[in-house]
Amino acid sequence: MKKRKTYRKILIYLFTINLIVLLYFLYRNIEGKIPDEIKILVGTDENFDFNMPFNANIHTEDIGVISVNDLRVPSNQINIDLNQPFTLQSSQTGKYTINIKLFGFLNIKQVSLDVIDAVELIPYGGPIGIYVETDGILVLGSGRITGADGLNYEPVSNKLKSGDYITKINNVEVKNKKELIEEIQKIKGKDITLIVRRNGEELSVRITPVKTASTEYKIGAWIRDDTQGIGTLTFVTTTGRFGALGHGITDIDTGLLMEIKNGSIYSAEILSIIKGKEGEPGELIGMIKQSEKYRIGNITDNTYQGIFGNISTSYQDILALEPMKIGLKQEVKKGSALIRCFVEDKIMDYEIEIEEVSISNNNHSKGMVIRITDERLLNITGGIVQGMSGSPIIQNNKIIGAVTHVFIQDSTKGYGTFIENMVNNLE
Repeated sequence: MKKRKTYRKILIYLFTINLIVLLYFLYRNIEGKIPDEIKILVGTDENFDFNMPFNANIHTEDIGVISVNDLRVPSNQINIDLNQPFTLQSSQTGKYTINIKLFGFLNIKQVSLDVIDAVELIPYGGPIGIYVETDGILVLGSGRITGADGLNYEPVSNKLKSGDYITKINNVEVKNKKELIEEIQKIKGKDITLIVRRNGEELSVRITPVKTASTEYKIGAWIRDDTQGIGTLTFVTTTGRFGALGHGITDIDTGLLMEIKNGSIYSAEILSIIKGKEGEPGELIGMIKQSEKYRIGNITDNTYQGIFGNISTSYQDILALEPMKIGLKQEVKKGSALIRCFVEDKIMDYEIEIEEVSISNNNHSKGMVIRITDERLLNITGGIVQGMSGSPIIQNNKIIGAVTHVFIQDSTKGYGTFIENMVNNLE
């Protein structure tokens, strides 16, 4: 009898483990195939084929606004079989919720359905110089200081963290490194209170500066207040907004997205190109024309999907270029496409192959895997190089995305983001 109970417990235990493993892989499969957000254009049929054994319904109070497979049905009765291809259409813009259901009644995921107006962008592909100032003084890390007495000190150890932003010292606002250093010298070794922004919250930190052999006072923090580099302008809207890079500006030391206060993009001159090769990504070597005459626009937002801002009046001629419709991620197909970039003294289109498409990818800067196939570009750059981030990707005469990363071990391949991820930041 005792053995039978033990045997039964083991069976229940194994069944529970198997059920948990099954549900885990089921969840991963759903996450891998069904995105958290779907965009469709108002008045346009959008085709989907998830090939998943689930049902879904769309919640809406607006009767007849949304149709599935060309059938308009009353609110709360819009049901979809995700195991079969289907078509969605909406007669008006708005946000709706799609509930993914297991066994027809158990909610396992919610998907946001965003119906938007048709969007046209001007794909650019030209090089830009980027300059940004941080919103506060960015702390990179801490180090030891040798004091005037010959001893080693670490004043900010366990007090400041990488990614902190110093905004004030003893209630005096400091905008850059120079001002911070000057304020520390004025206090002559007395305790100071730094106001620091950490993960969006403000806190105060008390620190005692150390006098060095050179009679300077230091706190032992590595700091930065600006950064610059070369990238590619992806697009300009018909109203004068721009998007570039396809990924955010991150600090090279901390790897964190930089919080910016001011920033501009400038015209850039490409001086030379270092070809990419296995294990060594190439690079566009350029000169930033950092003067008001060559300022293309001001940066208002630094996001994980790129940098965004407004075109300056002196570069309004960009708006005269031909706009192009956007292609939503469900329209992106494996196969041939183009990227637009500047490597031969002018902006040109080059052939690529889209090898993988993942519309549910949570890493929004890596929705596509692309491979350079154009021999002209391969001969010049070896593939994708640093500075090409933001190069627009075009397929079927629509702008569908932007280049974001290169594969370190194979410079002919890299990642791209969907254009709708960048457009989200224009709303």
